[in-house]
Amino acid sequence: MKKKKMKRRKNKRTKERKNGRTKKQKPIALLSVWNKKGLAVFARGLAKNGYDIVSSGGTAKFLKKSGVKVTEVSKLTNYPHMLGGRVKTLHPIIHGGILANRGLKDHQKDMEKFGIRPIDIVACNLYPFNETISKQHCTLEDAVENIDIGGPCMVRAAAKNFKDVTVVVDPSDYSVILKDLKANGGKASVETRQRLALKAFRHTKLYDASISKYLSEKFEGEEKFPSNVQINLEKIQDLRYGENPHQMAAFYKDSMGVYDGAIVNAIQLHGKELSFNNIVDLDSAWNIVNYFADTTVAIIKHNNPCGAAKGKTPAEAFKKAFECDTVSAFGSIIACNRDVDLAMIEAIGTLFVEAIIAPNYHPEALEALKNKKNLRVMKCHLMSPHYGVMDYKRISGGLLIQDQDIAQLGINDIKTVTKKEPSLVQLEDLFFAWGIAKHVKSNTIVFVKDGATVGIGAGQMSRIDSTEIAAKKAGKAGKQTKGSVMASDAFFPFRDNVDLAAKLGISAIIQPGGSIRDQDSIDAANAHKIAMVFTGRRHFRH
Repeated sequence: MKKKKMKRRKNKRTKERKNGRTKKQKPIALLSVWNKKGLAVFARGLAKNGYDIVSSGGTAKFLKKSGVKVTEVSKLTNYPHMLGGRVKTLHPIIHGGILANRGLKDHQKDMEKFGIRPIDIVACNLYPFNETISKQHCTLEDAVENIDIGGPCMVRAAAKNFKDVTVVVDPSDYSVILKDLKANGGKASVETRQRLALKAFRHTKLYDASISKYLSEKFEGEEKFPSNVQINLEKIQDLRYGENPHQMAAFYKDSMGVYDGAIVNAIQLHGKELSFNNIVDLDSAWNIVNYFADTTVAIIKHNNPCGAAKGKTPAEAFKKAFECDTVSAFGSIIACNRDVDLAMIEAIGTLFVEAIIAPNYHPEALEALKNKKNLRVMKCHLMSPHYGVMDYKRISGGLLIQDQDIAQLGINDIKTVTKKEPSLVQLEDLFFAWGIAKHVKSNTIVFVKDGATVGIGAGQMSRIDSTEIAAKKAGKAGKQTKGSVMASDAFFPFRDNVDLAAKLGISAIIQPGGSIRDQDSIDAANAHKIAMVFTGRRHFRH
């Protein structure tokens, strides 16, 4: 009789238990977050759906103040928080409740044996490591104390057990989960659990990558090219297509930190959706105008400037830049490093432009731009210094990594190699031409006069071809090359470029030097009474 009674009691307990929990027990939602945005509303919604709320530390205090009934983790585990808060949720009662496979009898036996209640929802976002290390006076100790341990453990455990557990790391998903609970009888759908699990693993990956990067810099020094490189990107938006309509594409930013004024931080004020090619050209245009301190306008077409100029006003700079190549400017991108006023918009007139970018716009100028339905109007802070930022070039199966070419050229960096010295006016144009040349696809030749490009030869296999194209562009625009200066992004392999420059009336040349035939070019410049300076630095752009 005793055996039969014991068997009946055991069967009754088994029937009363479902998914590792007795019928009387509510499901548990464990909330432990740094970012409290939307948390109180989420917790109330969970409570309405029949969940017991369990929290730790600051999260529990926040919820209690918000009028939410909450159980402290320490009461669930029967262990106090210890080591100054470093150990709160690292306990078998917590991780057993998260990791238990509800469908395995052995797991259910262990849960019953050790008094572990299943945890069905884990909401956790991590200590603000990136925010901490970005502070001006952050110490190593500050950074280390903001390396979350318990949080990533819970997140990864919940994500691993997505079959039974819903994990949420982003407050924007709170409303999605509440909607799902209501539609599915108090449990999130399989699709939601799977999507959030993947999001959780990506979240912890980025977190660990940030810590690894920071500690690498601290412990290994300023090693530019470590044995292992982590590149973590966060999607900004999907794009309609890539370079061509048959290619799919999306726009990402570096989630490890972006310098102020980078194109990924630009804000669109007006116009239709940006295309892949728009973004590439905007970046090129923005880099050019940010290189110069004077008021500068650049007009970009297919990732090369078809005109660039300095001016007293944005309108004057635009007019001078536009005159360089009025044909190629159709369907271009325009950048200006000053706030755009109505006079510049009136100067642009009816020219078809894909996009314009500037630090800001006068109200009447912006109003006028908004009358152009398809024009993309972009606003972006001027670039801050971004030394140490790396440049990545994709090749089949890997990447090439290098420093960004952000080197400036000063008066002490050049050397006159001819008998004739350049005048101050010529020097000013030479420096401007050199600044433009570094932003043009190689091989590059740039002609400049009075602070404006008059001819640009880009992307040719032979440097003499680039010189001829620059001359042809100048001629088509009705511009006189006589008295202009010439910049070459790399050395002259032969004197033919100098001889052609003389025929065009070029008055001064700036080039890196470094050819075994440098003396031939110097002799040619002396023969034609052209001033020539060497920079000792080239600007290839492939």
